[in-house]
Amino acid sequence: MKILLFNWQCIRNPLGGGAEVHMHEIFKRIVAMGNQVTLYCCTHPELPNDENIDGIQIHRRGKREWFNFLVPKIYRDVIDDGYDIVVDDINKIPFYTPLFVKKHPILAISHHFFGKSILRQAGLIGGSYVLAAEKLVDWVYKSTHFAVVSQSTLDEFISRGFDPNKFTIIHNAYDKDKFSIPHNRTHPDKFRIAYFGRLKKYKSVDHLFLAFAEFQKKHPNSQLEIIGRGDFDSYLKSLAKKLGIEEKTIFYGYVSDEEKVRILSEVDLVVNTSAKEGWGITNIEANACGTPVVSADVPGLRDSVSDGKSGLLYRYGDIKDLTSKIEKALINTELNNKLQKGAIEWASSFSWDSSALKMQSLLVSLVIQFNNNK
Repeated sequence: MKILLFNWQCIRNPLGGGAEVHMHEIFKRIVAMGNQVTLYCCTHPELPNDENIDGIQIHRRGKREWFNFLVPKIYRDVIDDGYDIVVDDINKIPFYTPLFVKKHPILAISHHFFGKSILRQAGLIGGSYVLAAEKLVDWVYKSTHFAVVSQSTLDEFISRGFDPNKFTIIHNAYDKDKFSIPHNRTHPDKFRIAYFGRLKKYKSVDHLFLAFAEFQKKHPNSQLEIIGRGDFDSYLKSLAKKLGIEEKTIFYGYVSDEEKVRILSEVDLVVNTSAKEGWGITNIEANACGTPVVSADVPGLRDSVSDGKSGLLYRYGDIKDLTSKIEKALINTELNNKLQKGAIEWASSFSWDSSALKMQSLLVSLVIQFNNNK
C-alpha cells in the first residue's frame, strides 16, 4: 500500500509525545512490511523540511499554529499521487479529513479526548477552543473507522454515540530491544521516585511534588527525579523550592533513549499523575525495566496498569492517597518484590510488532472495502 499520513508532529519534534511514538513505531514497521508511508506534519526551526526516518518519508509544511488549515491544500496537491488510504492522527485540534477526503478511504487514530482537562492546561479561552473542536468530531467523523489505543478511549467514543463496530483497539507498546536492562538498584539505602513524561499542567506533576514532600518527612533519604521537559518546568522548580525539597529533586530535562532506560531501570518507582491519557506508554516502559508504577486511576492510565501486579492505582487528585500508595509500594518488601516481577510480565504482553501487524491488517481491510464500494 501507499499510505498518506497526517499528524501535527513527527517523532523528532521536541513537542511530540506518546502519540508520535505510537505513530512512528507502528508505521516504520509497516514500511518494513513493504508499504510506502508519507507523513505530512508541521515544521520546526531545528528540523529540515524533508527527511526520511526509518523509511517514513516526512514532509514538514507550515507552522504549528496553523498547520491544520494547510492540510486540505496538501491533500489536494497530492490527490493523484497514487495513495491507497489516508491516515488521520487526531491530536488536540482535528484535521476534519472526512470533509475533504473523498477519493480515498480514511482511518482515524485517536488516543483520547482532552475534555475538560484541557481547561487546566490551556485556560478558559484556549481550552474552550479545543473543547469546541473536539465536539465537532462527533459530527464530522461519525462514519469514519477508528484505531484507538485503549478500552477507555473506545468507551468514551461509545458514550458520545459512535458505533463500536467501527473501532479497533491497537495498543501502545515498547521496543523490547531498547528495554532489555534488568532492574538495578544502585542506591539501596535511598528511595528514588521518578516522573517520566512531558511537563504539562494537565499532567498534574505538581501532585507528585506535594506527595513527595509528605513522603520524605518519614523517609528523609529519598530523591525525586523528573525526566522530561515542558512549559510546566519553571512552576515545578519554584514549587520544589517552596516545599523545601529543592535539594532532593533532580530535573533531567530531555534525555536520550539510552539514558532514559538506564534511569528507569535504577529508580524504585515511577509515578504518573496525569488527569487523563489515551493510554500510558510511560507506565509500560517503566514496567519493562522491572520498575513498578503508581498511577492515577483515570481513563487511559488505568488501562496501562495491572493494579496489584505491575503497579498501584490511586484516586486522581487525592494527595493523601497518592502518598499512601507510594509508601505502600516501596515499604512493603513482599509487595514490592511482587510488583517488580509482575511489571516485567505485564509489559511483555505488549509488542510494537503485534500492534503493527494489527494496523496493517486493518488498513488492508479498509482499502478493500472502499474499492469494493466504488
